[in-house]
Amino acid sequence: MSDLLERLRERGWRLTAQRRVVAEVLNGQHVHYTADEVHARAVERLPEIARATVYNTLSELVALGEVLEVSTDGRAKRYDPNAHHKHQHLVCSRCGTIRDVHPLGDPLGALPESERFGFTISEATVTYRGVCPNCT
Repeated sequence: MSDLLERLRERGWRLTAQRRVVAEVLNGQHVHYTADEVHARAVERLPEIARATVYNTLSELVALGEVLEVSTDGRAKRYDPNAHHKHQHLVCSRCGTIRDVHPLGDPLGALPESERFGFTISEATVTYRGVCPNCT
């Protein structure tokens, strides 16, 4: 059982067959599928699942804070089930592949006081960019 499925059960979220399949598709490391990719994989498991159901389920999961919506460089939004695991992203600038990374140090601490302009900073998001081995 995926971490996501466990969290959804603990919340008492009604797991219909369609919702369960979407959650199962999102299971795994470095999962950052687009909605269309989630739908294509869900159809393999449950052929009658509608595209609208997948989109609605993803929206609900984002609203619940159980899935992160990741946007990079104007590409299609991707969905990351690691919402409760602190991490940053490494993005291939050619193909758009996204990997979860866990850099050392605190990105909040990297911003000097003189550059905070009086803001009380609550979070920092760092995106690393490069070219993946498949595109090299």
